[in-house]
Formats: sequence, C-alpha cells, structure tokens
Amino acid sequence: MMEEVDAEKIIAEKLNNHKDNMDKNGDESPIQRENSPIYPSICNQAPFSDEGEAMIEREMCDYNTKITLKMAKSGKAPRRVRVYADGIYDLFHQGHAKQLMQAKNIFPNVYLIVGVCSDELTHQKKGRTVMYDHERYDAVRHCRYVDEVVQNAPWELDEEYLTKHKIDFVAHDDIPYESDDAEDVYAFIKQKGMFVSTQRTVGVSTSEIVARIVKDYDVYVRRNLARGYSAKDLNVSFLNEKKFRLQNKFDDLKDKGKRVFENIEEKRVDMISKWEEKSRDFIDAFLLLFGREGRLSTMWNESKGRLMQALSPPGSPKRAGSPSGSSTSSINDDDHARPPPKKNGRYELPQTTKQYLSDDYSDDDEFIHHEKNK
Repeated sequence: MMEEVDAEKIIAEKLNNHKDNMDKNGDESPIQRENSPIYPSICNQAPFSDEGEAMIEREMCDYNTKITLKMAKSGKAPRRVRVYADGIYDLFHQGHAKQLMQAKNIFPNVYLIVGVCSDELTHQKKGRTVMYDHERYDAVRHCRYVDEVVQNAPWELDEEYLTKHKIDFVAHDDIPYESDDAEDVYAFIKQKGMFVSTQRTVGVSTSEIVARIVKDYDVYVRRNLARGYSAKDLNVSFLNEKKFRLQNKFDDLKDKGKRVFENIEEKRVDMISKWEEKSRDFIDAFLLLFGREGRLSTMWNESKGRLMQALSPPGSPKRAGSPSGSSTSSINDDDHARPPPKKNGRYELPQTTKQYLSDDYSDDDEFIHHEKNK
C-alpha cells in the first residue's frame, strides 16, 4: 500500500514537471527519451512494469490517440509507439536478442515492452525451463533494446491486457503459435491489425542448446564434478560419480602427457635450429682449415716443398768436354750405357803358371801356388 502511494506521488511530480517544461518550451508533445544524448535503456537496466519509471512512462502516454500501422511506419506518430513482444526467454541467447532488436527498430521512435511468462504458466503450457522465472526476468531487462519488462505475462493477450499496458502493436514471428485452446494465440491480435512480424534466427534456440547438453551429458557432468559440484547436486549415482571422476583423472594425465611431449617437441625444434647454426659454423671452420685453399693445405704444400728440397741430392758436377746444356739425367743415362772400367794393377801370372790353374781358380789358389814356387 505504501509503495502505491509513493508511486502516485512520483507520477504526480513528474507530470507537474512535464507540464512546466511544456509551458516553457511551448511544445505540447511529450518529452522524448531519445532527445537525451544518453539513452537510459543502454546505460541502465530496464524497469519492471510496476516500477516508478515504467508507470510514469505509461501515465504520460495518451492512449486515446490511436496510432495506425501506416502512421507508425512513416515516423509521423504524435507519440512514442508502444510495441509489445513476449516469450519465455529461457537461456537468453542471440536469437532472443535479435528478435528484440527487430521489435525495437520496427518503427521509428519505439518504446519496447517485453512480457516474460512465469515458471508456473510455462511448465503448464510448454514444459520445464532451465532458468527460473526471476532469472529470466533479469536477463531480459538487461538487454539494451528493452525499455520495460512485464513479469508473469499471460500466455494469450486480450483487450484488457492491451489497454492496461497501452500497447499499440505486438511483435512476433508470423509462424502460427499453437496452444491447447487455439491454433494461433496471436489470431486475435492479427484480426485487430496490431500484429507486426519479426524473423527467427535460424540454427539457434533454447531447445537446440538443451539438445547439445543432453548429447554431451557425460562431458558436462564431469566438467561440473571437476569444478566442485557433488554427485547429489548433479543427481548422479555413486558408481557413475566414481566413473566420471576416474575419467577426469585419465584426461588430466593425458593433458599432462601431451604438454610434456609438446615441451619436448619445442625443445627438440630449438635444439635442431641451434645445431644447424652450429653446424654451419663448424663447416665454415673446417673448410677454412682443411679445404683446398685452407690453412693446413697451404702449410702442407709449403712443408712438402721444403722436405723435398732437403731430401733431394745435389746435382753431379759436369765432366770436361760435356756440353753445358746436358742434364743430370743424360749423364746418368751415359753412365748406364758405358761398361765398367778395368781393374788397375792386376797381377798377371807367368804362362807356365797358368797351366796349373783350374777353372775354379781364385786369388787364394794363386797365392798358395806362388808360395810354393819360392
């Protein structure tokens, strides 16, 4: 009760300030939020429909002035166009955000109201949700395109609800949305000419995300067990818990082994690159030392020349009368061709003695024979 009184006071003060501003400016059109350099819907969370800011916005709206579709599209509406979008918005994702972005930009100067259904109604009409309703409310109100959030929104809209929230148009994809009671819950809105269509984002939905989790159930259970959740929190049996924890241990060992091999591979590559650099230096040094024109080759050639010069005998002196141009080799050839000289002073035996000598005659026999004849 106290909150209602405070809200009425706030509304009265805001309306008085608004009238003062109109008197000063001479403009009867309501103050546009977009005229401010900073948009509250971007910098602040969107208010709930029962909060003061949303109530003030609703009170300032002259709903008696009806806005047609043609007027809204032309951008010549006398006030902000109040567009309503509703849904479950479970696991709020980019598909939801894109749908709300389209609703916000479907006309110029749109005030976007988003209705979010409660857990009780959603579980009854559609099925179980992953997020609780208060989490879904909070997720939607932090979307930059949203100006106001209606909690516990109805499944089907009626005239009373449209009037209460001063809704001009309802935005949703044009695929018929079936329910237990109707083939299309938006049939009433379409008949009134208040329906505007948005496009669904193909390939993404809450059901798709849930299907991914169910498909990789073991992976996500092991993930949460590793992050400190108990088997009771995850509704996992004792044996499954042990199995999942053992699998986590094996995965940890595999990851550690992989990191070790990666480190070894990095070190191996580094060692190979360093070895290549060192090998190039070694080859250069080797060629400098042992190459054809290297230091050792030069030293060996010089040493070899000195050694051959030292070991070679001096040339033979030239003989008298020999031609001056003859070489040592020609002299040696003449020596080989000339017969050896005769012995000088060889003792000649008398003729009488020679007859006593045999064919095996030797110097010793000659000496003995000479001694006998003395």
